[in-house]
Amino acid sequence: ETPWCSPIKVKHGYANCRTPQGEYYKNVLGTRCDIRCQKGYELHGPQQLICQSSKRWSGKVLCKQKRCPTLSMPTNGGFKCLDGAYFGSRCEYYCSPGYQLKGDRIVTCMDNKVWSGRPASCVDTEPPRIQCPSVKEKTAEPNKLTARVFWDTPEGRDTADGILTDVILKGLPPGSHFPEGDHKIQYTVYDRAENKGTCKFLVKVRVRRCVKLNAPDNGYIKCSGDGNNYGATCEFSCIGGYELQGSPARVCQYNLGWSGVEPTCAPMNINVNVRTAAALLDQFYEKRRLLIISTPTAANFFYRMQLGMLQPAQCGLDLRHVTVVELVGVFPAQIGRIGVKLLPPSLALQLRLLLRIPHYNFNIVVMDKHGMDKERYPFPATPAELFALIDNFPLRKEEMKLQAEIGQSCP
Repeated sequence: ETPWCSPIKVKHGYANCRTPQGEYYKNVLGTRCDIRCQKGYELHGPQQLICQSSKRWSGKVLCKQKRCPTLSMPTNGGFKCLDGAYFGSRCEYYCSPGYQLKGDRIVTCMDNKVWSGRPASCVDTEPPRIQCPSVKEKTAEPNKLTARVFWDTPEGRDTADGILTDVILKGLPPGSHFPEGDHKIQYTVYDRAENKGTCKFLVKVRVRRCVKLNAPDNGYIKCSGDGNNYGATCEFSCIGGYELQGSPARVCQYNLGWSGVEPTCAPMNINVNVRTAAALLDQFYEKRRLLIISTPTAANFFYRMQLGMLQPAQCGLDLRHVTVVELVGVFPAQIGRIGVKLLPPSLALQLRLLLRIPHYNFNIVVMDKHGMDKERYPFPATPAELFALIDNFPLRKEEMKLQAEIGQSCP
């Protein structure tokens, strides 16, 4: 009797057998079987088995499920697999918040023990976030044309690893003095992947302003600051021969109105009907300088020569706020004159007495705005001499500056 082996059973595979003489049974002595595995399985053991006289097959075989290599974790991400790393297994990659997947999201373990698709990586493509403050509005303080503006430096946030490499500010930093107008402030932050986030806001500085004031006719204006900003002060003065009426100084107030009353320059009105020489001089105090010409007679040679020299120099006298007072004759036939106004004889006499001016010869007295007797001449003085003297008076320096500013001069 021909010995035979037990039938071959290959789990997840099959045997293809040939008997020696074509017997019906596929497990007689000498039967050769080729072993194959199903798709997704691989053979462990010999590819061919022979039925031996010992009634045993010549070896042991096993069809084992094919496995793909373990997937590597992407940095800043991971993967989930449905059923391990066997043939046909599907794995899905995912990334941590703030990162985006590059490559194939789903891979499958193929028959050649390789995963389908490209290996995935997680990249940071999301720009960092930064939030700027809203518009900052500030009004300049009194007398200032700038405002100091503060804000908290905005914090940038990176959605991925939370690390920012750089923060760049375009514009003035917080705590700066900003001039009037709108100023753009921009912050830019960068993360480690060199993505950038930006935010912008405006710093608006307003200067409260009154309407611009003008100099009164026949006068000057001198303002502090910008001339019409909140807190600015404008001071007014009049040219020689004119008196200021109204407010000598006005301030631009918070309500954008000017304090005080609009000033005007009115021709100086000299009252010659006063009782004393002191009361007459008081009218010129801090307003005019006096050039007092005293002569015993109207026919005096020096007197006529002096008047002849002063006539063409009238503009220079006005520029220097000089009023000419003439004292002519000897008491009782004595008169005084200021421009076209005549002084009563007793007032003219008092003036000579008060200022100790001799009445029997020609004399000139120059007085400053504070009523100080500055210089005396016993003979005619040229306008150039007089002007050189007056231009050195303390108050005159400031006047000259003002006159130069508004371009007031003599031809």
